[in-house]
Amino acid sequence: MTKWHKVYETGSPIRAEIIKGVLTERGIMAVILNKRETVYHIHGNFEIMTPTTDVVQAINIIENEITF
Repeated sequence: MTKWHKVYETGSPIRAEIIKGVLTERGIMAVILNKRETVYHIHGNFEIMTPTTDVVQAINIIENEITF
């Protein structure tokens, strides 16, 4: 079973999708975990998760190649 680790957290669903897309294009499996409160959608964030084996590479891509 693959263990997952959080590599990025944001309040913007669009940013979460962009990061997931870039990581996927680079061959890193990524998922978005929605931690937003379901009724009012005002509290909580979106977490981008990758397998533990890809954490360092994913963080490097996020920090050095993605700008908003």
